Amino acid sequence: MHPLQHFMISKVRVKMMLLFFNNADELYYVREITREINEEINAVRRELEKMVGYGLLKSEQRGNRMYYFLNKRYQFFQELQQMVVKSSGLGKKMVKLRRKLGDVSFIMFAGHFVRGQPPRNSAVDLLVVGDIVIAELQALIKEQEEVVQREINYAVFSDEEFEFRKTRRDPFVMDILYSTKVMVIGNEDDFSERSVPGI
Repeated sequence: MHPLQHFMISKVRVKMMLLFFNNADELYYVREITREINEEINAVRRELEKMVGYGLLKSEQRGNRMYYFLNKRYQFFQELQQMVVKSSGLGKKMVKLRRKLGDVSFIMFAGHFVRGQPPRNSAVDLLVVGDIVIAELQALIKEQEEVVQREINYAVFSDEEFEFRKTRRDPFVMDILYSTKVMVIGNEDDFSERSVPGI
């Protein structure tokens, strides 16, 4: 059973959530969805109707086809996105293999990475903070690079270095803190909070 089924009754809806959130900028028509998730067209149509009805998806007519895409203004968009990222792909592996990765404090995926977009300029796709077993992390990253067919830019900091860079308002770290992100491991408030020296 996929972890998302803890919160959803329909396995078809789970597959559709994974499809849409793992390709957050894509538009799909009905037959395309049925092919991608390997489910019956009537079941897909039923779920589309429900998902459009409660506002998670939007629809748009183009020519003779109706296309469906994520409504990023949906009330629970970020929460659902975080659930999908943690329960599929690289996020799922990192959560599952957390102990093998070392003493992990935070793992953050950049918004562009979650949406399947390449990074701009020197931006990182993901940041890992803690006492990390680099060889284990590199093996996971390399595996994912084969899936996404591109190099994944990542940075690793110890807890001390990360805190030091935050207190010094290091431009690289500030860009990460102020960008859109999904926390895979760790709390976003703790991740963003700067410690006050001497306290």
